[in-house]
Amino acid sequence: MPNTNNAQYTYQATRISTATKEQLLLITYDIGIKACRTAENAMTSKTPDYDTANKEIIRAQEVVRELMVTLNRERGGEMADKLMQLYEYMYQQLVDANMKKEPDNLRTVRGMLEELKQTWESALLQLLQQYQQEHPEDKDLQNAMNELEGKKPENKTAVSYAKPAGTKNAAAKSFTLAG
Repeated sequence: MPNTNNAQYTYQATRISTATKEQLLLITYDIGIKACRTAENAMTSKTPDYDTANKEIIRAQEVVRELMVTLNRERGGEMADKLMQLYEYMYQQLVDANMKKEPDNLRTVRGMLEELKQTWESALLQLLQQYQQEHPEDKDLQNAMNELEGKKPENKTAVSYAKPAGTKNAAAKSFTLAG
């Protein structure tokens, strides 16, 4: 019988190594959200597990630090500055949650991460829809959009979701769906 943990690790490693920068951002948010949820559950269970909570809060702090480090403040201007302030606030909330064993801080940070992730997903979906309107012949994209909308793909061939070479819309070209 195959080792499930090894299979999951292999899947995650492949998912990350083949991800676009947009996907990596969403994956990073997912990791932070999961870490906050796990820490919160560890803290609020009948018999609190503060070791697990500490480990997961540190993981969430690493996620927020990664978001801070990868933020391009030069290109992002005022929006990037606002995001940096938000990330700094989240980081401090995580520090306080760990020191004071405060699950409400974890809920706050988790909610903020979920909202940011949802915002980025919406923006990327809009880019995909715009690209789809401009390139109706792109069957890979049509299948990806169908998948997002919960519809079956038009054909059962393997779909890479990568844009063909020479695509002019660089934002849509670099986005692929996480599986």
